[in-house]
Amino acid sequence: MTSAGLEACGDSIFSDSASTVRDGLRETGYIADDDLAVVVHLAIALDRPLLLEGPAGVGKTELAKALAAAGGRRLVRLQCYEGLDDNRALYEWDYAKQLLHVQMLRDRVGADLAEIETTEAASRMLASTDFGLYSEKFLSVRPLLDAILSEEPVVLLIDEVDRTEESMEALLLEILAEKQVTIPEVGTFTARSDPWVILTSNDTRELSAALKRRCLHYSVGFPTAEREREIVSSRAPEVEDKTVADVVELARSLRELPLRKAPSVSEVIDAARAAMLLADHDTERTREILMSALLKYGSDVELVRNRQAARVQEASHEPRASMASKPPNTTTAAFRGRGGGGSGGGTGGGRK
Repeated sequence: MTSAGLEACGDSIFSDSASTVRDGLRETGYIADDDLAVVVHLAIALDRPLLLEGPAGVGKTELAKALAAAGGRRLVRLQCYEGLDDNRALYEWDYAKQLLHVQMLRDRVGADLAEIETTEAASRMLASTDFGLYSEKFLSVRPLLDAILSEEPVVLLIDEVDRTEESMEALLLEILAEKQVTIPEVGTFTARSDPWVILTSNDTRELSAALKRRCLHYSVGFPTAEREREIVSSRAPEVEDKTVADVVELARSLRELPLRKAPSVSEVIDAARAAMLLADHDTERTREILMSALLKYGSDVELVRNRQAARVQEASHEPRASMASKPPNTTTAAFRGRGGGGSGGGTGGGRK
């Protein structure tokens, strides 16, 4: 389906059933399982924000991007971080523009005041006059207010909301419940279109009950082996199926270890592409390079190396260990290291 066709279908793609949600997302390259498709369909049909919680790298942010593409909507993203405040999330006043406005009015106001005889009367005149300094035209909109004021439908992504303080969560409640923003100097702005709201959390802290109560909730885990192979093949169609299967198997085996950061799906895609480019290179060197695509912390790399060394030492005491001293030049064998005989396969389902 072309982008024009997706935009023409608009919200109807997601209002029919969960299967249309799944198919619409697939058109953009996002492969969602049945349960996630059902929850997205319900969030849109019930007009509720959707909170996605789970480890980093399982496709939470990508879902919002795919929804925007499939629905022909503009994506408005608020990237959360520690110290985020309303000036960065909602709005702030354009003081430079206000100052120019005041300078423009100064001569006119001075002429009017010259005709007033007393200071008290001049003060009353100034107090009763609206100079238009606090109006929408002087607002510098940030993502939250941008989504509310937008005339065109948008997808509002509030990404990694768990990185902010609880005080920031309180700021979100009015938007999540009523889809409106109140600015003390101006008044309340109600959404001019119907934004789809997606919140993501990496579970670094527990979110407030008030925020969760206003959202539909879904826990996103790593995909099954079959679905992860499908995802990698979809995003990296140039990589051979055997290489994809080997890299996915390796990533799933790594996720079973007590790593500081488990390999994400996007990192598996990068590793699969790298494995294809390094297919004819030295096996040991390939293992080291691909390890850097999947493991991002030195402590995790050291843990895996120690496991490999222990496996090699164990294998060296087995009969016919010399037969395994030179593994075949495949991606999986390269990661397992010399003498590696373990299966390296993951479990059937993704880790939650």
